[in-house]
Amino acid sequence: MPRTRDALDVLCENVRIAQDALPVPLAVENIAALVNWPGEEMTEGQFLAELVERTGVRLLIDVANLHTNHVNRNEDPATALDELPVEAIAYVHVAGGVERDGVWHDTHAHPVTQPVLDVLAELCARVSPPGVLLERDEDFPATGELASELDAIRTVLKEAPTPAALPTPAPFRAPGTVAPRGTAAAVATAGATATAGPAATSGATATSGPTSTATDTTAPARRRLAVAQTALLSALVAGTPAPEGFDRRRLLVQSRALAAKRASVVAKIAPELPDILGEGFRPGFLGYARHRPMRHGYRQDAMDFAVHLLAEGGPADPDARRRLTQWWRDRAGPKPPGGGPAHRLAHAVRRALHRR
Repeated sequence: MPRTRDALDVLCENVRIAQDALPVPLAVENIAALVNWPGEEMTEGQFLAELVERTGVRLLIDVANLHTNHVNRNEDPATALDELPVEAIAYVHVAGGVERDGVWHDTHAHPVTQPVLDVLAELCARVSPPGVLLERDEDFPATGELASELDAIRTVLKEAPTPAALPTPAPFRAPGTVAPRGTAAAVATAGATATAGPAATSGATATSGPTSTATDTTAPARRRLAVAQTALLSALVAGTPAPEGFDRRRLLVQSRALAAKRASVVAKIAPELPDILGEGFRPGFLGYARHRPMRHGYRQDAMDFAVHLLAEGGPADPDARRRLTQWWRDRAGPKPPGGGPAHRLAHAVRRALHRR
């Protein structure tokens, strides 16, 4: 999402819709930005501070994401923390990542690095965090190694100087009400549920969020934002040209990273495919994914990849082709063709296979 007035207006409206629907306070998470949007009008801190002021939403601050923005967008984490309404923080995340091709990838699958711990220390110098969570989604290390990461986080919290003057949380306001301008508004409720925002995935559908049942004054901004997001997402997952103003090399790096993640997840969900295709699985899948966004989850992605490979006459090895055909038949079953090109392709592959 670009840090523009249009995007902020849409986000504020979406937050209000969510607040009206939820029985608990809402918190939103700062994102790990991949690229610089052209024409941005605010910094990360300014954008989130105004969001809090206008909606009273809480913040889930991910210090690893602040480090990501430092590497990928050359933004100073300390400056962002200075601009944030730290009294609105409901929770804190810490996570590991890795740098490849000059881009920091927020993987949640690597150890937490010292620069991320340094950002956590910067935050603790400004406010005592209500809680800190280590995020680890995959490639879990040995128990002792994971315990060491937790100990490192605890050490930062223990050694952090006590903030000279802790900010006073703003009084509770009903969701959807607007705070006076200049007020750092937070929902001061113990045990708040911290709900992170949606993550960008290779199968995402570009959308700027739900629309209100009432008259939506953000409709023009929502349309402009949706068009811009769709163009960017298409470049990332469908191989279309980079939108004007974006770093084409950076988008290509990220596009490859998203395709590689798809390949890794498909290999775990359908381990038979790497076994059948051997060393040809990964390059074959990356070639398939370059211009084909994921449609309906990773399991369907595995099936679509098999259909694509068989329709293209692969794999070259007859035994591998026989095994892939059987794997696909076992999972597909006879289905009537649908109206879309993917369904017609699948139906054509079925007919060709049944003739063999």
